[in-house]
Amino acid sequence: MLKHDSMQVSQDQPIYSEASLQLLLFVDGRPQSKQQVQRIRAYLKDLQAEYHFELQIIDVGQQPYLAEHFKLVATPALIKVHPEPRQTLAGSNIITQLKNWWPRWQAAADAYVKLQEELQERVDDSRVVQPQSNINSVAVSAELIRLSDEIFHLKQEKEKLLEQLQFKDRVIAMLVHDLRNPLTAAAIAIETLQSNYNPEIASFQRLKPALVVNLLKQARAQTKTIDKMIADLLQVGRGNDTEFTIIPQKTEIGLLCLEVLEELRDRCTAKAQKIETDIPQDLPCVYADPERIRQVLINLLDNAIKYTPEGGTISIAGLHRTTQKIQFSISDTGPGIPTENRERIFENHYRLERDEAKEGYGIGLSLCQRIIRAHYGQIWVDSNPHGGAWFHFTLPVYPA
Repeated sequence: MLKHDSMQVSQDQPIYSEASLQLLLFVDGRPQSKQQVQRIRAYLKDLQAEYHFELQIIDVGQQPYLAEHFKLVATPALIKVHPEPRQTLAGSNIITQLKNWWPRWQAAADAYVKLQEELQERVDDSRVVQPQSNINSVAVSAELIRLSDEIFHLKQEKEKLLEQLQFKDRVIAMLVHDLRNPLTAAAIAIETLQSNYNPEIASFQRLKPALVVNLLKQARAQTKTIDKMIADLLQVGRGNDTEFTIIPQKTEIGLLCLEVLEELRDRCTAKAQKIETDIPQDLPCVYADPERIRQVLINLLDNAIKYTPEGGTISIAGLHRTTQKIQFSISDTGPGIPTENRERIFENHYRLERDEAKEGYGIGLSLCQRIIRAHYGQIWVDSNPHGGAWFHFTLPVYPA
């Protein structure tokens, strides 16, 4: 705080001073500088008993922006702010420096007073413009700096809040995108059951019991997936947490991948695409959240189908890289990802220029990256040797 001699001065009140000599003493709260500050203040008090001058005490801990204003690099520091020119004394020998400069400061202050008196004699009082007190100018400057500081922090808070809102919008868009596949699968299963059900005889026509059971099982599994995704949407809407919780368990990723392929098979068939799988029988189970990894597989395979032209090939391979992790790879024969975009392709809602007019890479890849990272794995993209994109991700092996 600014202090008048040892008295505190409120920042709400402008500081006016008619003193010809005006000084600012910058202090801090460090224990090692306490004795030095006490000696300086005692010496200034002795000087004040012999010569009238204005002294303001400024705690840099309370008003760091004032230290910025005067470009101070160390405290304590004594600054002569009036009369001009401004002068700063700092270091461990401020009293010694002050003894050297004090006579000259007094002479400059006296010369200023004499000049003012001469002006009063020569010019009518009504036409004399009194110079603004430098200490008052410091108070005004301090307030302006403080307000500028507050505006800067408010802008930072605004940017942070906007970023959080944009993040929520992106996550919600990605989850809504992911909802389409299970919703479509559940709807097809229910419509098939409904169209083949005869209420008059209370049984299904043209559907074998095993197929009915399978369709009911599929509809139930898909609605459970939808329920989990909706819970995620609500979680994102409520909180600021950017991470999704995972519930890892022993998971057969090869079997999970085959299930996802079966769900998407109609789309591949519609484009006459060839599916190649290389998933070893002895591929170990992973320690992962099966619903989350299902989301990753659906997103990667959805993009592969979308970008692979008719008659193209999609390959899925599993590899036991080490005793600690497995690698899963999905490749296509589409246009691929340019080298310069491979790092950014996983950013939230990043879109390649060629893809601005359609859905695809950039909607779900950010979510894939977050899910894999939550499992302490990695995800990246390479060029397929036969053309197209080649996505890889790693997951931890379930401990034996």
